[in-house]
Amino acid sequence: MSFKKFLKESFFPRSFTCDACGIETFDNNLCPACLEKTVFNNKIFCPICGRKTFRREICIECKSNPPLFEGAVSPFVYEGTIVTLIHKFKNGEPYLKEYFADMIVGKFSELSPFDYITFVPMTKKAERKRGYNQAKLLAESISERVNIPVVDVVKKVKETPAQKTLSIRERAKNLENCFKQQNGLPLLDKNVLLVDDVLTTGATAEAISLKLFKTGATRVFLATIASVEYKPNKKPVT
Repeated sequence: MSFKKFLKESFFPRSFTCDACGIETFDNNLCPACLEKTVFNNKIFCPICGRKTFRREICIECKSNPPLFEGAVSPFVYEGTIVTLIHKFKNGEPYLKEYFADMIVGKFSELSPFDYITFVPMTKKAERKRGYNQAKLLAESISERVNIPVVDVVKKVKETPAQKTLSIRERAKNLENCFKQQNGLPLLDKNVLLVDDVLTTGATAEAISLKLFKTGATRVFLATIASVEYKPNKKPVT
């Protein structure tokens, strides 16, 4: 830890500062200004993909192309303050896993029971570069809260371009032969929760869900910190 960071954490410990902007706050993870710019996904959402939508029914995307996972939850909409928090979580602030895990567990009443928790993997090279896999840290924090074991089921065996720069079709193509399941794990006839940071098109969750089913899982559910709002009038990405 640098001397500057040591001084900051000594005089302004994380429990006393806003996780997003760093201003003093003594009773919340976020200051009033950052909280105001946080969009909670706690009102109207699709019962399958879990994304915020305009009315409480299955969204058109899930109707036309149902995902392999049967249900998903995300406590936040991916905009405003939460974009900053997730960026920090992925880039040197792993302590944010605790706040995110608390918020995700608060949404579990919307899911069916599950037997195991797993996570979206990174290649060894990418994990070494970042220093950790944020999805794995999040899964482990969730596990501590609900007393359900984490299993390392799927490996990422190929580096891929950042998904956010690609269209829906390009994302699916990008992930071909990217993941490999490990056989011999105790998933036969079990329900599994897959953990990731953000749900956008769902291409990554689809690719990993397929591998989970190949290991014997019966049902797969998805939990993410945030999801992109479903906007039916938006021109579809091709």
